[in-house]
Amino acid sequence: MFNNTDKRYNQFSAYLKNKFGVKVYKITLDAGFSCPNRDGTISNDGCIFCDAGGSFAQTYSNSLSIEEQLKAGMELQTARFKAKKFMSYFQAFSNTYKPVNELEKIYNSALNHPDIVGISIGTRPDCLDDEKFELISSYTKNYETWLELGLQSVHDKTLRRIKRGHDYNCFLKAYEKAKSKGIKVCAHVILGMWETHEEMMQTAKELARIEIDGVKIHQFSALKGTELAKMYEKGEIDFESEDEYVELICDFLEYLPKTTTIHRLAGNGLVSENIAPLWLGKKWECLNKIDKEFINRNSYQGCKALYINPCM
Repeated sequence: MFNNTDKRYNQFSAYLKNKFGVKVYKITLDAGFSCPNRDGTISNDGCIFCDAGGSFAQTYSNSLSIEEQLKAGMELQTARFKAKKFMSYFQAFSNTYKPVNELEKIYNSALNHPDIVGISIGTRPDCLDDEKFELISSYTKNYETWLELGLQSVHDKTLRRIKRGHDYNCFLKAYEKAKSKGIKVCAHVILGMWETHEEMMQTAKELARIEIDGVKIHQFSALKGTELAKMYEKGEIDFESEDEYVELICDFLEYLPKTTTIHRLAGNGLVSENIAPLWLGKKWECLNKIDKEFINRNSYQGCKALYINPCM
């Protein structure tokens, strides 16, 4: 049992509700960031799975100011869900990829409302330096502060194949620096990517070893206009079925510590842009299957973590 729910994993939304007393809603913001893996600094191509929108980014137009985007998002969530508390979420591309003085103005604009309780910043581990860590750590005293770092896999051969542009050691250094500054870190992981089951579980075990604060898991999927879509059309890659993915998720979570918050297991994505797998987008169906699989196994997140007894 996690955060007074019947879930068998540590759901991030339940963690926030348990901490703040009400459900906290993320407001996705677009500050017009780019990425060094797309602008020629590392390459012009980007990761093979990333589309023109920054891979599943769903934001208001960045023609609106951060304050305007925030206001619109809060009004919408309040009207739909009677929301009372919010987190500002910078999702698309690399949201630390600007000079620190510009970042400070952007982040401060996203926190300029009494009902904002936190900030989450998605970026690459190679887009951080000491000044940026200092800036982000300055928010931890008054806000729930998360740094979402794209990892995808701990295997460098996989990172090279997906044209990630950095290795696992780069992630590890950024993670350790963030932790030394009191910043919570959520690692983004993709399951599949030509890896064996054991290789994927090695990623879970390594994240357990470093006691990662949070994990966001994505389905390996081909979106229109990506290099991965071309590979799929040529028959160079296939994807797990929904049932296979559900089993992988449960296997993965069994190795993660109970304290690791789970920010995502499945998502709707941009269904209009999706080529494969075709089951992508059935978020609630997938989540329900994950719940049932845990019940059928009589297992839960952390039951195979090194510091407690194995699953019964």
